[in-house]
Amino acid sequence: MTETAEQVVRRQIVVQAPIERAFTLFTERFGDFKPPEHNLLGVPIAETVFEAEAGGHIYDRGTDGSECRWARVLACDPPDRVVFSWDINPQWQVEDDPENTSEVEVRFVAETPQRTRVELEHRHIDRHGPGWESVRDGVAHDEGWPLYLTRFAALVDQGGTF
Repeated sequence: MTETAEQVVRRQIVVQAPIERAFTLFTERFGDFKPPEHNLLGVPIAETVFEAEAGGHIYDRGTDGSECRWARVLACDPPDRVVFSWDINPQWQVEDDPENTSEVEVRFVAETPQRTRVELEHRHIDRHGPGWESVRDGVAHDEGWPLYLTRFAALVDQGGTF
């Protein structure tokens, strides 16, 4: 494995939904499949908001009204792709310096009119600096992006209810 490959995590899943529906469910219902234990707030998450437009954010709102903005939406091209920053450092805290953040690109590829392949690429992980490997290992782990994608597929399979 090359050094570059080690700095990138790729995962994909196929869902039984048209591309437009897959994209919409991913962005509008992100909080429905994001594991509630993936929480940087000091209180339970009331909702996760995914502002699906360049310049938007992904953030968790706590039951007490507090917010944790942990991603910036860098590009949004419905229904084909969305790119967002990963503003979480190796200590699993919010990273304020954009130079020390990685990127996640999610591509939606229509395999048939009713089936979509969702390709996720988490790249530039080394930008997190010393300890970046723990970010890579965390997002690549079964409880990282694979869990998100599995839960997303379950949401799609259940007709958008979870």
